[in-house]
Amino acid sequence: MPMPAGYGNQQGPTCFDKVKMGFMMGMCVGMASGAIFGGFGALRYGLRGKELVQQVGKVMVQGGGTFGTFMSIGTGIRC
Repeated sequence: MPMPAGYGNQQGPTCFDKVKMGFMMGMCVGMASGAIFGGFGALRYGLRGKELVQQVGKVMVQGGGTFGTFMSIGTGIRC
């Protein structure tokens, strides 16, 4: 059975690619947890309608950015 062309010189992702992927994974997890916790918190404060959406969106972006930053730092340390 013949070997596929270019089999011996494949390269994996660079360290920067790994850091980007770590940030994206952390951002997704942070936004999901921000939606859950921000939604419950906003409902507890009695927010409805436009204020609810704005508050949940703000918490999602903050949580996603924070967790994404820490995940990218952790991934960068492992490179």
